[in-house]
Amino acid sequence: MSLLVVGLSHRSAPVSVLERAALSADAQVKLAQDIVSAEPAAEAAVLATCNRIELYADVDKFHAGVAELSTLLAQHSGVGLEELTPYLYVHYEDRAVHHLFSVACGLDSMVVGEGQILGQIKDALARGQELHTAGRLINDLFQQALRVGKRAHSETGIDRAGQSLVSFGLEQLAGGADVPGWVAGQRALVIGAGSMSSLAATTLARLGVRELVIANRTLDRAEKLAVSLAALGQGTVRAVPMSAVPDELTRASAVVSCTGATGLVLTAEAVADALAVPESASVVMAGAVVTESVQGAQGALRAPDGSLVARLAETASRDGRVRIRDLGGRPAEGGDTGCPVGLDDTPAATGAGDPAQHGVWMENAGGTAVVAPRQAVRHRGGSVRMALLDLAMPRDIDHAVHRIPGVRLVDIESLADASADAPMAADVDQVRDIVAAEVAAFGAAQRAARITPTVIALRAMAADVVAGELARLDGRLSGLDEKQRGEIQQTVRRVVDKLLHAPTVRVKQLAGEPGGAGYADALRTLFDLDPETVASVSRADPTDRETDAENRGRS
Repeated sequence: MSLLVVGLSHRSAPVSVLERAALSADAQVKLAQDIVSAEPAAEAAVLATCNRIELYADVDKFHAGVAELSTLLAQHSGVGLEELTPYLYVHYEDRAVHHLFSVACGLDSMVVGEGQILGQIKDALARGQELHTAGRLINDLFQQALRVGKRAHSETGIDRAGQSLVSFGLEQLAGGADVPGWVAGQRALVIGAGSMSSLAATTLARLGVRELVIANRTLDRAEKLAVSLAALGQGTVRAVPMSAVPDELTRASAVVSCTGATGLVLTAEAVADALAVPESASVVMAGAVVTESVQGAQGALRAPDGSLVARLAETASRDGRVRIRDLGGRPAEGGDTGCPVGLDDTPAATGAGDPAQHGVWMENAGGTAVVAPRQAVRHRGGSVRMALLDLAMPRDIDHAVHRIPGVRLVDIESLADASADAPMAADVDQVRDIVAAEVAAFGAAQRAARITPTVIALRAMAADVVAGELARLDGRLSGLDEKQRGEIQQTVRRVVDKLLHAPTVRVKQLAGEPGGAGYADALRTLFDLDPETVASVSRADPTDRETDAENRGRS
């Protein structure tokens, strides 16, 4: 059997593909079970994070294993195999070990050096153990990967080369400002209470956020997290149900979302509605922001009759936030009218330009609903009114929110772009040396372990021969007393042990070298060992088989 990895990550696939291929917790469970049910695989584990999906399996046939794992991944992810294949990578044997050890050390992370991946590897192993899909190889591999990752973080300065995805995301949200100073003034809303969301909430609390609200579908989990974080900072910490998100959104200046939802948690419409205030208004539809300055009344912005924009304008008008002007004009003939003026060219977005440009476009498109705010949208000092950090895969927050004036969105895709230019610390080279040494040691140990069943079977056979000969001797020399019989038994066993010691020790050493698997075959051939006996030793508990071989023939 041999270790095989099939996967895709932020390094091999665009975020759009990763987002579509994301696996739910239930899908991960079913995938792992289906892998071990397939003919080429004996054991398996699934490592799924926000920026990678990797299948680890112990297979007896390389090509069949690649085909089976690729097919199963396509089936469970919902992305067609033909579309998925160009983004897949495959690692085998030592290369597969090297890959996981590099992942564990943070060398393959979107933010180099982040340590959060260790928890995700631990979770993948625990899931495999619980499902009984992780056998001896997967257990050894993942446990060693955890040790290697911890060694890299304790013996080097790899932490200085990067930071957690949360910290890096907050740094991007701050837009170059001092992160602790920027966080301290925020009213933050964290959506979700899983590992990533909990890390985000903890980071915000430790940085001294002004107010922290945690929303989760299971309120009890959010409340427990809130209680644990209350003592970390000076600000207030509250837990609310998911139904309270729209209301909390109106007060939040920073939002972090990372849930397991398969659909959007925050739409562009919800964010735009939360930002609507008496001094200004904006209406969002299909990523377009429609505004009109009362002072700049050269043109009016019109929306198609019955459209979402028109209905939102009516609602806002009733609330006294905007007024509706009926300028007449021909009815609209459908949805998107294809505004030629980019959002970034609007007065609300840049503080410059002529609102009439949009007015002319809308008037030509037809319609009667006009959004006329009391004044153009202005950002506080030209800054962001709401900062959104989306760490979910698939995404929680509608990408169209970045078109809303006053909103800054940072998501997995933008983090990938930003981290690509991050400088690599000198410590990374030291971590690579650690990984290389650990891969060599793991490979040697695994190759040596493969010959162990053959060595044990050989010793067991020798013990049976000794026991048979001693029994025959007892029949022929019945006059021996117990002391004499014991001396003879000990002598015979000592002779056999000495004869076997040097070759078995040496064959283990040779088997640990590349290509050493052939020594096990040679040993089985030379001593005419029964293949089924060797196989039965391989299936036995490794803590018992050595003892059993030593004890055979002693009684």
